[in-house]
Amino acid sequence: MTSVRRDRLRLATVVFAVLLAQVLLYPGVPDLVAAVGATTTLDASMWFLAAEFAAFVAFAGVWGAVSDRLGRRTPLVVAGALGGAVGYFALAFLPGALSLSFGGVLALRAIQGATTIGAFSLAMTMLMDLEGGHGRNMGAAGIAIGLGTAVGAPLGGRLYGLGALVPLYVAGGLLVCAAVVALSIPDRAPSTEDGRLRRALVTLTERPVLGLPYVFGFVDRFTAGFFALVGTVYFREEFGLDAAATGLMLGLFFAPFALLQYPFGVLSDRVGRKVPIVAGSALYGFAVVGVGLAPTVPAAAVTMVVVGVIGALMAPATMALVTDLASESGRGTAMAGFNAFGSMGFLAGILVGGTVADEFGFLAAFVAAGALEIAIALVSIPTFLRIAPESASTFGG
Repeated sequence: MTSVRRDRLRLATVVFAVLLAQVLLYPGVPDLVAAVGATTTLDASMWFLAAEFAAFVAFAGVWGAVSDRLGRRTPLVVAGALGGAVGYFALAFLPGALSLSFGGVLALRAIQGATTIGAFSLAMTMLMDLEGGHGRNMGAAGIAIGLGTAVGAPLGGRLYGLGALVPLYVAGGLLVCAAVVALSIPDRAPSTEDGRLRRALVTLTERPVLGLPYVFGFVDRFTAGFFALVGTVYFREEFGLDAAATGLMLGLFFAPFALLQYPFGVLSDRVGRKVPIVAGSALYGFAVVGVGLAPTVPAAAVTMVVVGVIGALMAPATMALVTDLASESGRGTAMAGFNAFGSMGFLAGILVGGTVADEFGFLAAFVAAGALEIAIALVSIPTFLRIAPESASTFGG
């Protein structure tokens, strides 16, 4: 195995571990928030998930800018993973030991999110630094994300059967493993003067076209946030599923999302980014609404698979587009911006979905989520298609 392929596998392993740890919590999050002191279900679950992603939004850019300034990424990935591990362990242990209020729990959750995003975002950036094709590298990232979420949902449901806090301890252990793997990965970050902080911070200003993949990343992650909260509570309350069965339902979305990421990433290297992104975004919102309209568990399961396939078509092409458009010296900031927008999408999916479901019911939440994604696609796609033909090579075409 060549060094590039070996490092691609190691970095994908880090991304996989971070996402697996994160998604372990989703199937039984109502049980988890009750175990750490919450007195409501939907509202507490919403704020518990939102606290992590608010921290992702706030700190993704910080980690990216620091890595661009230092010209180093590996030590920061290790630090982020270990910090996230400590955060998960603290969430499992401190609420009971110190009788923390739920506000204190949310503060711990935010700290855990602020450190975890460093490991995730910079591992993605290190994949951008590799040779071998942006679609291939981002396809590896995508399949790691997809596998982490696909395995995490059903596994988390099983772990909740052992105790409401067990997924937190397992998540902490996974991030320790991620830190150990990251230690062996050499840095390939550009170390020129252009990598200094000032240069990193103006990357987005210099390349406003990066806003396109950021918007599509927002839409992609919006769905994940929506299903993490609303989908979880919906399957449990409307269909009477337990945590394990709910995890399997979520896995029906994440399994095809995982398995198809790499081949779709390679496809985007061959045919360009436009076709996968445009085709996927045009259909995504309709598929989300379809889940809410499904009258039975089997029908909902089939629709979840469809959503996963569409997401797999979009995701690697969107991430590869960030790599295509970013300068070498600004990759850390560019990917941090993408992850920040993605985290805002996840956060919006949680907050919009949770609020609408609480006020108007689950069907209204699914319709609102789907309509928002369709609207964003309608606004963004025309701009995407108007990009000058001479820029086609930038998009892998």
